[in-house]
Amino acid sequence: MQEWAKKFYASKQWRRCRDAYYKKKHGICERCGKPGKIVHHKIVLNPQNINEPMITLNDLHFELLCQDCHNREHNEKYGVTMEGVHFNEYGELVQS
Repeated sequence: MQEWAKKFYASKQWRRCRDAYYKKKHGICERCGKPGKIVHHKIVLNPQNINEPMITLNDLHFELLCQDCHNREHNEKYGVTMEGVHFNEYGELVQS
């Protein structure tokens, strides 16, 4: 996880928001119907917007995704196609 994002992802506000959205979507991936795992920000977070609640905590900008759909989203957006790696819930590339 990027250093600038650690405080946000550790915050009670984010955890509450994330958990509420997960429940709102009944734990189902919004793209494929498998069990959801990651509340994805549709607007890419960066150091300039990480402290803007209308972006970071607004469920209009969330999507509940399973690990495969989340990986696919980042693969298409960032052109990552390597075998044996995936994106974790923080959008970081990690080995599978």
